[in-house]
Amino acid sequence: MMFICLFKRIPIPIKDSKMSACLPGIQTIKYQKQEQATGLERRTLQALKQGKDPYSILKPKTYTGTKEDPHIVPGIGNKRLVGCLCEEDNTAIVWFWLHEGGAQRCPSCGSHYKLVHHELPH
Repeated sequence: MMFICLFKRIPIPIKDSKMSACLPGIQTIKYQKQEQATGLERRTLQALKQGKDPYSILKPKTYTGTKEDPHIVPGIGNKRLVGCLCEEDNTAIVWFWLHEGGAQRCPSCGSHYKLVHHELPH
């Protein structure tokens, strides 16, 4: 087993009794982050363990934008304003209202979007 000295950034072998005697502050006990977490951090870790993203901290999943696999747009109401770039090099944004229900198309490029109700974490 090797430890890295924090001062010189060199590996120190623990097998050597002389070296391990001069490192009294290093503990070899490993702990789980979830066991040590409290409060908001603990609730966040528990939600992530259940597969939920309570504060939208993870990268959103990418979608193809077809009718079978539309872009998912979270919303807390029954409609939301969406901006579509349509093409990668466009400088103009096409804005349109997305209503709850089935998938809707962008009026310019034809990409599909779907509004999904999103619960706030607090």
